[in-house]
Amino acid sequence: MTADRPPLRIAMHPADNVAIVANDGGLPAGTVFPDGLVLVDKVPQAHKVALEDIPEGGAIRRYDVVIGYALKPIPRGSWVHERLLRMPEARSLEGLPIATVRPQPQPPLEGYTFEGYRNADGSVGTRNILAITQTVQCVAGVTDFAVQRIKAELLPRYPNVDDVVALEHSYGCGVAIDAPDAVVPIRTLRNISLNPNFGGEVMVVSLGCEKLQPERLLPPGSIPLVDERNVADVGASEETKLDVVCLQDEAHVGFMSMVESILRQAEVHLARLNARRRETVPASELVVGVQCGGSDAFSGVTANPAVGFCTDLLVRTGATVMFSEVTEVRDGIDQLTARAATPEVAQAMIDQMAWYDAYLQRGQVDRSANTTPGNKKGGLSNIVEKAMGSIVKSGSAPISGVVAPGERARQKGLLYAATPASDFICGTLQLAAGMNLHVFTTGRGTPYGLAEAPVIKVATRSDLARRWHDLMDVNAGRIADGEASIEDMGWELFRLMLDVASGRRKTWAEQWKLHNQLVLFNPAPVT
Repeated sequence: MTADRPPLRIAMHPADNVAIVANDGGLPAGTVFPDGLVLVDKVPQAHKVALEDIPEGGAIRRYDVVIGYALKPIPRGSWVHERLLRMPEARSLEGLPIATVRPQPQPPLEGYTFEGYRNADGSVGTRNILAITQTVQCVAGVTDFAVQRIKAELLPRYPNVDDVVALEHSYGCGVAIDAPDAVVPIRTLRNISLNPNFGGEVMVVSLGCEKLQPERLLPPGSIPLVDERNVADVGASEETKLDVVCLQDEAHVGFMSMVESILRQAEVHLARLNARRRETVPASELVVGVQCGGSDAFSGVTANPAVGFCTDLLVRTGATVMFSEVTEVRDGIDQLTARAATPEVAQAMIDQMAWYDAYLQRGQVDRSANTTPGNKKGGLSNIVEKAMGSIVKSGSAPISGVVAPGERARQKGLLYAATPASDFICGTLQLAAGMNLHVFTTGRGTPYGLAEAPVIKVATRSDLARRWHDLMDVNAGRIADGEASIEDMGWELFRLMLDVASGRRKTWAEQWKLHNQLVLFNPAPVT
């Protein structure tokens, strides 16, 4: 939106008494809107302006939801920011509406396909990647050295393999491995190792003395077998059926001996992956994770509604879509439980929220910590306002299931995957849930990416899309500019997903190889 355009503000609901300024660079004091509203203050882009006089203690409404109460009188035309608001109390988890919303069923969306890699366990990958699992952070340096050599020396011989990635993390030792919550990081790493984009090839690098032993991470029976391919031909025992390079093994004499062992065993997996070919599969095989980071007040106006429309399209094809981030949706829990397909699903969401409330209480952290300095600079005053814009990513379909942290998604449709709001932990847990394609919206901008799955980046503002033209894949700011509708952008994103899933298009994050490290959610104590 260029500076010479007339002043524009966007309200989300007729009952709202604030609206956000849409013009690039914001608007100066004295600006007169077509309806006669005059700005009392300079208002930055994406920030709120009062549409009426708001008395001290008066409710401030956006999305037809009370996002705060005025700490002092706010005259009409004033800049409404976080320092003028008192945040409402969190919604109680008692007395919530349970499965009360029954949207009109949408007709199935048939005939849409992509070219994917079908796996023995029935899942489908969008990429063909060799992933090397690590049991402990201690082996990360050796594994990284080996991966660089694999990419330089071996990967060119296997043109059908997209990449080699090391599943690096900071877990595995120095933790209370038998604590009740230790199950979360352990099952997370286990399920990431079995992500559809890795083709069922499981290879592990272990130190030897760590608490998280390979057999505990991937016990017998946890790896789907195809023609006994995980057994003795790669040096694993018949009993464990697990391919492990143990660095403390006495057979290793020196650093290069360890590296050569990793290369030898990696080549066996590369050969099998290289024999795989893409085949036409229905769009129902997509497992899409949706997430936002570096959010601004446009997130709930442009990018997230477009993602929400696309979410509904995906659900209509029979695909799986996961939305997440507990603290980002906690203040809209009543909206979520109302949309639950069954009372059991609603209760599962309540249980996850209650568990996380207790987790934050143990750490003496309240929900107000969620809104970052960047969020506030982008016009989001508090977590209540942020939550309303975040939930929109989930579209309008009934919520058919809940995925606990680190668990694998076991059903189709719209799922709530309970994760922390941290971009990297959320992405990690969605990978564990079986995500094969990721959609990430941002207003402030972030170079976030994953090595394990393609990440489609959606900008909320045209200014960001222009400045970060070689990082953003979709410009949803065109909605605010009046150049496209939410439906237009939703369909554009849907078609792009099919192209990216098929390997016909690479995202900018893939092209630049912008890959963030996995972060395991570890609520267990450190020893």
